[in-house]
Parts: sequence; structure tokens; C-alpha cells
Amino acid sequence: MVRSLVLCCALFPLLSAAACAPDKEEEGSVTTNTFGRLADGRAVNSYVLENPSGVLVEVLDYGAVIRRIVAPDREGKMADVVLGYDTVEGYERGTGYLGAVVGRYGNRIAGGRFPLDGAIVELAVNDGPNHLHGGRRGFDRALWEGAVVEDPAGPSVSLRLVSPDGEEGYPGTVELRVTYTLTDKNELRIAYEGTTDKPTVLNPTQHSYFNLSGDFTRTILGHRLSIEADAITEAGPGLIPTGRLLDVAGTPFDFRSSTEIGARIGEPDGQLAVGGGYDHNWVLRGQRGDVRRAAELYEPGSGRVMTVYTDQPGIQFYSGNFLDGSQVGKGGVAHGARSGLCLETQAFPDTPNKPQFPQATLRPGETYRQVTLYQFSTR
Repeated sequence: MVRSLVLCCALFPLLSAAACAPDKEEEGSVTTNTFGRLADGRAVNSYVLENPSGVLVEVLDYGAVIRRIVAPDREGKMADVVLGYDTVEGYERGTGYLGAVVGRYGNRIAGGRFPLDGAIVELAVNDGPNHLHGGRRGFDRALWEGAVVEDPAGPSVSLRLVSPDGEEGYPGTVELRVTYTLTDKNELRIAYEGTTDKPTVLNPTQHSYFNLSGDFTRTILGHRLSIEADAITEAGPGLIPTGRLLDVAGTPFDFRSSTEIGARIGEPDGQLAVGGGYDHNWVLRGQRGDVRRAAELYEPGSGRVMTVYTDQPGIQFYSGNFLDGSQVGKGGVAHGARSGLCLETQAFPDTPNKPQFPQATLRPGETYRQVTLYQFSTR
């Protein structure tokens, strides 16, 4: 495969000449193509990262979407393990944030408002009375600027977005870069860097739906999940945190050891009723800022394993409860209920209204940084 350097130096003039030079073939490759055009005529580019093991990740510059992750099963058979669409139109019209980077604030903000430096910030509301995943036109609906970049860890693409002051109600012009790197350890590393010119909040996250079976007609209920957390943030109406932390011991939310997702999802539990299943934030052990293991997902039929590492304080496990078959994805397969699950690394939901939570405020002169890794293996 030939490594494409389209847009690299034009979009990132500060990159060195070495950063725009091709990698050696044995280090993996990036191929760039035009995926399609938006309704307004703008081109959407596809970046296909492939490592020497044949693991493949396809990224779009629309929504910073992860469109495909192709990984082997225990027999070496390759299959795509993330939900998505075959066309640009699917992503432009689709719901559910499939594969996108969401923000400025991933997850919910109660009432679409929060205090900041003595003033009340009013945001767009798009989830009943609340603000969800950046509003009506968040980062998932933006066309980012993409560039292939040099990374000794493996094939890499960097996506840049400028969110103007006042977009969806957020103060400050925010510049965000998200860099996807596929390592020779079969890790997809996602690195975020953001700056602002006014105080604001920033909490982007990746919203891929995983189904490690590679068969999107099947549910994820047979997957086994473990989460490195002893508590969740209690969810109230509209899945807004109450501010309390609930111990997972003795509840359907205890994933401290590997547990089948479907084993307890139907139990009569108040928190399951609020979410229609799992759609909650787990409070991760360890120190925020330290990259550590957060979760492990295992699909017994294929043997595929995905281990999640992050430096964030929380992870949202969403079991695809609201997928209803109305959206048709890759290969003409409808996205049925619980045909995919999300593991979104993040600051806690509604943090700007909960001073007791680890905060997500970003100020001029500071740089927002986040690192999350999805590592693929077999068992």
C-alpha cells in the first residue's frame, strides 16, 4: 500500500519536513481516498490505517468518525467490529453518533445550562430539556481538516477542528486536534489536544459502537465485560447524575470481574429502568491523568478481546438500548436493539453543574489533553 500525504503540509504548515515524509513500508501504511460528498458538495475523505498484522482502521474527516475497525478472531479471520454506514449520506442523516467524536461536551448537561465564572452559560437543548453530546450540531456534524502525520508508533492521521465562539452556546473559540494512531501492538491510540481563547468546558469522547462478533445482526448481550470501577454516578430523570455515587457491589452494575452483559440487564433495578438498560458512567479507579486499564470486552464466539486504557476519570457504558432498527448500516444491516455497545471515556456527565465531580473547565493558556487506547487481541 502506498502512504498518501494529501493535505499534510498544506493544512499543518508547522509540521517539519520529516513529519510529512513517508514511513517505511514495514511500519504500516495510510491510504487516503475520497469517501463521498456532503449534501452541500464538500468532499469527505477516508484515511485507512493498516499495521503489519493486517489490522485496519478507517477514519473519516466528517465527524472524525471511525468507520471501520477490522481485527482478527482467534482463527485469524478478519472482520469489521464497529457499526457504521456505507455512504456519506448515512452519516449525515444518521442518528446515534455512530463512530464520531462528540463534543464540545460529551454526555449530558442538565437543562442545557451551567455556571461559569459567575455567569450562566445557556446551551442548545437536544435531548428533551437537556444538552447532549455538544447540541444540535456538535463535533459529530463537522467536517474536520485531516492530515497524515508521522508517528514512530505506527500509521497515524490527525484531524483538526475550530469551534467558533458561541457555537451551540459555548463560550470561546476552541481548537481541537484528534490524532488516531494504529500501533504494531494492535492498539488504536486516540490522542486529543484542545485550546481556547475564553474560559469554557471541553469533554470530547469517541462514540463508536462495538460488536466484536463481527456480525451486526447479533446483539452484544453475549459479550463479557469487566470495568475497573467500584461505583457509578447515580442517574436521575433524563439520565442526569444526582451527584451521588452508588457502590456497584450486589447490583447489576458490578462488572469488577468479567460478566456477560445480558446476565442481569433485565433485572428489576431502578437504575436499569432509568437507562432502559446500561447507559451509565462508571467511576474509574486510579488517578486522573494516568493512563490505566479501564475495561475489557470479550466475545466468546470469536475470541476477540478489546481492552480499553484511558487517563480519564470515567467511562460511559451504553448497551445500545435505543437502537431500534430504523437505521440501516453497512451491508444493508439494520441497527437493531443492542447490536452494538459504547465505551466512552470521559469526564462525568453534568460535571459543570456538579462541583464535587472532577472538573472539565478549560481556560486560555491551558491545553486540554486526553489519551484513550483500544487494544485488540484474542483469547
